[in-house]
Order: sequence, then structure tokens, then C-alpha cells
Amino acid sequence: MDSVTNSDVAPYGRDDQGDLRGAALDVLRRLVGRPDAAFHPGQFEAIEALVEHRRRTLVVQRTGWGKSAVYFVASLLLRARGAGPTLIVSPLLALMRDQVEAAARAGVRAVAINSANRLEWDEVHAALAADAADVVLISPERLTNPGFREEHLPELLARTGLLVIDEAHCISDWGHDFRPDYRRIAALIDELPPTVPVLATTATANARVVADVEEQLGADVLTLRGPLGRDSLRLGVLRLPDSRSRLAWLLEHLGDLPGSGIIYTLTVSAAEDTARLLSEAGYHVLAYTGKTDTAEREEAERLLKGNEVKALVATSALGMGFDKPDLGFVVHLGAPSSPVAYYQQVGRAGRGAAHADVLLLPGTEDREIWQYFATASMPDRAKAHAVLDALAAAGGPLSTVALEAQVELRRTQLDLLLKVLAVDGAVERVGGGWRPTGAPWKYDDERYRRIAAARDAEQRAMVGYEETSTCRMEFVTAQLDDPTAAPCGRCDNCAGRWFPAAVDPALLERAGAQLQHAGVPIEPRAQWPSGMDKLGVPAKGRIPAGEQLSEGRALARLTDLGYGGALRELFAAPASDGEVPAGLRHAVVDLLAGWARGDAAAGAWSGAGRPAGVVAMPSATRPRLVDSLARGIAEVGRLPYLGALSRTPAARAGQAGGNSAFRLASVWSAFDVGPDLRAALAGLGGAPVLLVDDLVDSRWSLTVAGRLLRLAGSGPVLPLALGQAG
Repeated sequence: MDSVTNSDVAPYGRDDQGDLRGAALDVLRRLVGRPDAAFHPGQFEAIEALVEHRRRTLVVQRTGWGKSAVYFVASLLLRARGAGPTLIVSPLLALMRDQVEAAARAGVRAVAINSANRLEWDEVHAALAADAADVVLISPERLTNPGFREEHLPELLARTGLLVIDEAHCISDWGHDFRPDYRRIAALIDELPPTVPVLATTATANARVVADVEEQLGADVLTLRGPLGRDSLRLGVLRLPDSRSRLAWLLEHLGDLPGSGIIYTLTVSAAEDTARLLSEAGYHVLAYTGKTDTAEREEAERLLKGNEVKALVATSALGMGFDKPDLGFVVHLGAPSSPVAYYQQVGRAGRGAAHADVLLLPGTEDREIWQYFATASMPDRAKAHAVLDALAAAGGPLSTVALEAQVELRRTQLDLLLKVLAVDGAVERVGGGWRPTGAPWKYDDERYRRIAAARDAEQRAMVGYEETSTCRMEFVTAQLDDPTAAPCGRCDNCAGRWFPAAVDPALLERAGAQLQHAGVPIEPRAQWPSGMDKLGVPAKGRIPAGEQLSEGRALARLTDLGYGGALRELFAAPASDGEVPAGLRHAVVDLLAGWARGDAAAGAWSGAGRPAGVVAMPSATRPRLVDSLARGIAEVGRLPYLGALSRTPAARAGQAGGNSAFRLASVWSAFDVGPDLRAALAGLGGAPVLLVDDLVDSRWSLTVAGRLLRLAGSGPVLPLALGQAG
């Protein structure tokens, strides 16, 4: 492929503006390396608006249409006219990597500034000073960094010849991928001279999101919308009764799906479980989640692009920006919470191929997962005011860690809320942390009610997609307010079921057996949270080794595909306090047997030695369940049941989902080792004990109880629980 430089396009510069189409077509052909390349409908119109008229332009076009070609061609034409480099705001590291690689292949000189790269600002500054960068990519989070915003952004904006907002639906809190940092882009646009054109691009924006983005781009926005239907995709939905059936279908038919592809799941644990089961069955697949190390993600993407794996089993962490033109299929184990989000994910397939298969295998647990993520992402009035009050009382900037100890919010929720407040102008990030601006702020009840209602409507629409008897492509593009939505003639409703529905009974049994994988580690806490003194708890720094728990075991996470369903049903039942169900009781026995055998990493009983007794946690909600579990374990293991810790009057109600400091404060004085239990522990002479609970979440209850047992004379304390939240 020929490289494109400023000299290549100079003949079509300021003195020859009448032949802009010819200049643009020449650049396009050099970019893609094909002398017969032509513009898709709408591409040149967008380029003309940017280069000739310096317009603010919103492009809403299907994935694979060529939005990047628009901004690369426009960038080089503007550069030939003496403009500075293009500044691209890009939301994901994977997307930025792909854009930098695509630019390099096309001869466009690109540099990226984000939290993961090692490129120092001095190098970027040198490239800009030497006029050796055509494109600069930044993540929206950089716009909140005080040092970058104050020291480097003004220089960057002064040089910018074109501003591009990629995946612009992230600007809108009506959008399925709302990112609060994107809201800062409106202020960024205001700082640009009116002669600097602005381009916003997305494939997933309905009319409401389009209107919101247009408002933030400013006056006189040109919106170019194209048809969103994807001729290459063959859609289908297959309803199966449970996780076992869905995995059995994959075990039987994954090899029949064309080429290599993506299997999407709704949770990290489902991705890990599915990847493990398929790997054990001989398929070359890898898990790809938000927990996957950056280097491992890059390697997984490389292997998929090279068709060296059959599939990546991924959460939404693999979404916007991943570009593999010949991706052959996308399968969903569980549905995303809206047709818009679904369209964005299935849009990874068939971008450069004539045909690709897209199949949805919805799950009975989907709605519970949707509701969890919906409520976790919405700001709460009381907590917002608690954050503002804490910052106002501090008398100076507070770090997120220090603030966390004063408000009962998990770190991820606190980070999100601070970004929302910052975008609203109520707080600002400065050196040393966050501080209030003093600007008046009001919680917008009406707006958040309307957003919540919109989320509910999207969830109902997703169920409608699953149940519709009409064309599926028409349904999903109509949800994106595409006026050209029409029957595709290829989906299972238009042309008949194109995929097998039956599941081999032998594979069903095999999947069921593989799913009964019992045991996930309960990692011991090693550090007390910061700021405990402000909550009246005398705990600071590292937990002494002699007061820590040993590594424990839970039967399964509530989100697991195997025992997770039975545990969710157990803990969701209003009257769930009773004997441990027989199926779970047998599973716990298998778990204990495996734990006793040990593994290569930790050895038998996590290296602590065989327990010599069993102790129960004093459950406030399910005392009978915990008692029956502890006594049953003691009986099966032929161990003495030593009794339960007792609850004290000082026990405080904690809030599920709160941060570590508040969770610890609520249980710090909640338990006691009574005289009978203390005497029983003394009789063991420092031998290990099992500490039994029903459900572990933050691990602070077990950590505090284990510390008390150690201080009362116990040896290593091995926690065991039925379920693990999260």
C-alpha cells in the first residue's frame, strides 16, 4: 500500500478547491490501496461539509460503512490546506489501538495519549512541534486529568484542525454506552474557533440520542443518516430452558459456525465458565473480560484476527472499535439490555464478508442482570448530596480514597458519581483530589426518572426482539429509528430457522456434569481500608498475619452458570431460611472432598492443614440455613461442631453494595466469641477450624469473625460459604 503524505494531496489544496471530489477520491484510493475504490453514499458529503464548509457534522451510519475513512480523508485534505492535526476522542483502548494501526497502514501519522501507553507527552509535543503528526487520539478520561487539562490541552486545541468524536452516542446519557467524561466534549467544542470543523460518528443512536448529541455539538449541525440494515447478517433467536442446554448447544454446534467469532456473555463469571467448558471440550477459545490483563487482551485480539482461535468468550469489554472484517459469527449467551446495545455488538460481524451468522440464546436470568447494572449506574440523590457535603466540609481537596471513607459508595459508583457532578459543574478534579466549585447544584429528579423509564422501555423492547414473529433486522433497526427499516429476507423469521434447535442428550448430560464445577476461592483480606478512624474503628494498615483468614471456598458465585442458578433461587426466596437443599448439600460435600485433595497452587486445605472443628457464623437472616450447613459439614467430615459466634447489641445495619470502610464499620463490633466457643477452641490446641456462612459478599464479616477466632486461640481459619456475590 502506498503511503499518503501532505505532498500527495497538495495539488488538490487551497488553489484547486473546485475539484474537491477528485482530490478526496484520490486520497481514498491511496488510503485503501485500491485504484477502483469509490465513496459509499454519504461519505463524500460528510468530507465536503468538513473540508469545504467547516461544518459541525454528525454521521450516523451502520458499522462497516467507513466512518474512519471520512475522518482520515478529511484530515489529509485539511492538512494539505495548512490545517493542524486532527484530534480524535476515542472511548476504548482497543479502539484506539485499532485506529492507530489503521492510520499507520494508510500512511497517516498518528499518536495516542491514554493511560495505558508509554508515550510521554514530550514525544507528542515534539511530533506536534515538527508538524509530524496528522492525527492525535485521546481518551475522554484524559479531559478530567488536571495536569493534562491545564498544561497540555490548550496547546493541543490551538493546533487542532479537525475534532472527531468517535462513538458519539457515549455523549448522551440516553445512550446505552453513556460515559460521563464525554459530556466534557461540549465544553471542548466551545473552546475551538468556529472555523475548526467537528465530526461526530456513531452507528448506534436512536432519534433521542441524535437530538442530544446535536444539542451538544452546537448550532447548525449537519446530520447525515444512512440505512442501518446489515445485508451480511443472518439473525436468529433460539430459546433453550437453562444454561446447561445453551452450553450443550454450543458444545455440539460451535464447530459448525463459519470462521471465527465472538461469544458474548453478560457477566465475567459466565465468560470464564463458558471458556473453560469449551476448552475442556477441545475448542480453542479464550475468555476476554474487564478483568483480563491489557497484554492478554491484545494477544487475544491478535489471535482472533488471525483466525488462530475459534472464538473469544467475551463480555461487553470487547465491543466498540474491535475490527475484524471477516468475523464469521456472533453468539450471545444471554441478551444485552436493549436492541441498540445488541445491534452494536452484533455489528462486529460481517463487516467485510458477504455472510455472517448471529444467534441469540437468551437466559432466564437476563432481567435480573439488566436490573443490577441499571440501578448501579444511576446517581442517587442522597449519596450525591453526601459527596458534596463531605467535600464542602473538608476545607481542601479530598482524594477518592479519603472520600470513600466518608460516603457509603463502592469505588466504581463513587467514580461515576464524581464524574457526573464534575460534568454538571458542581465539583472539579485538581491536584490532590476533588473539591467543590461552589456552583449551585440540584438533583434532576425528572431527568433521571425519564432515563430510568427509557431503560425499562429498552428492556421491554429487547424481550420484544426475542419474541417477535416479524423480521428481526427490521425490528432492531426500527428501534434505532431508521426510517428505511424493512424486512431482510434472511433472518429466522423471514427465511425459516437456519440453525439446529435440538440438543444431543449425551452432550446435555456432559454440559451438566461440567457445570457442576464446585468451588471458587474466597481470597483473604490482607489490608484494612483507609479512613477507619473517622468511622470509630481502630483498624489501620495491614492485617497482622496471625489475625488473617486463610484462603477459603464458596460453592459458586451467584452469577455462575452451574450452581449459580440454584443459589440465586435459594437466596431470592422470601422464606429461604431452612435446611440446605439436598442438591446443594451434596455439592458442598464434593467441594470439601476436592479441597481436601488440594491443588497445585494452594495444596490441601489451602495449605493450612485439616480442620479440627466447625464454627458457624451468626446469620441475622438465615440462621437455620447456616446452622444446618455447619452441622451437616461436621457430621460428614466427622468433626466436632464447636458452635456459633454470637451477635452483639452493637451490630449495625450495613448497606449491601456499600464500600469497604462502611461495610467493615457495620460489622466491627457485631460478633463475639462466647465462653463455650472459647473453651472449645482452647481444647483444639491451635488446630485449624472451618468457619461456615451462607453468602459472602464484601468478606468483612468473615474477616472480623476470623480475627476474633484467631485472637481467642484458634489456629488457621478456613472460611466456607454456599454462595459468593458478584
